[in-house]
Amino acid sequence: MASVPHFQIQDLHVAVEGKEIVRGLNLTINGGEVHAIMGPNGTGKSTLASSLMGHHAYDVTSGSVTLDGQSVLDMSVDERARAGMFLAMQYPAEVAGVSNANFMRQALNARRGEGNELPVIKFHRLLQEKMKQLNIDPVFAERYLNEGFSGGEKKRNEILQMSLLEPRIAILDEIDSGLDIDALKIVAQSVNSLRSPDIGFLIITHYQRLLEYIEPDYVHVMMQGRIVRSGGKELAEQLEAKGYDWLKEELGIVDETVGVEA
Repeated sequence: MASVPHFQIQDLHVAVEGKEIVRGLNLTINGGEVHAIMGPNGTGKSTLASSLMGHHAYDVTSGSVTLDGQSVLDMSVDERARAGMFLAMQYPAEVAGVSNANFMRQALNARRGEGNELPVIKFHRLLQEKMKQLNIDPVFAERYLNEGFSGGEKKRNEILQMSLLEPRIAILDEIDSGLDIDALKIVAQSVNSLRSPDIGFLIITHYQRLLEYIEPDYVHVMMQGRIVRSGGKELAEQLEAKGYDWLKEELGIVDETVGVEA
């Protein structure tokens, strides 16, 4: 039996085009835990998500990131994915000419590794099972990847990918962005159905609304490129009621903006 995932970020510093955006961030996530990071625009939340997955535009200047004791920063993007990391993007890309089924089969087999690929028939059975569990129309399997999808459909498609890949650490970057309340509920229910000791979640969001449907174990507030306060769900409720200015005033923060979110 695999061990419970353990993901640790220590004193992480990330720069974009020479400008430091993430400034000494520390965070530990274990399997079975849901951590939410909140904060105003420009505080480095999406920079954090992209840098953790190894995006070439983000330069990790110091610090460490480990998954199950192995250095993530020494891995390429595909090695991070095979090790069990997953990023649900804020703006999923559209890929014409590539069906959802083909894309997800290639992704799953890359995750499983050479010599352990899932045969076509077994893959399609698994895909149909996952789509049924997430209440996704089977016709989506043959549609081109995200092409013509609504915002809610794109986000649900990301959750479907996550369900298939069974990552150890899932980073969800503003999956509530652009969703109406009905789509938000469906996406949140899909995420909740995947919660287990075998996966840890890092959810990045601006608003408390998402956390009404995906209840976090821990809430962290990010300002000036670092986590400035942590607590439980009640912290998100305080932010919803009082706004970020309340916390800035309490902490003596004059200007929390460190860069433009990517």
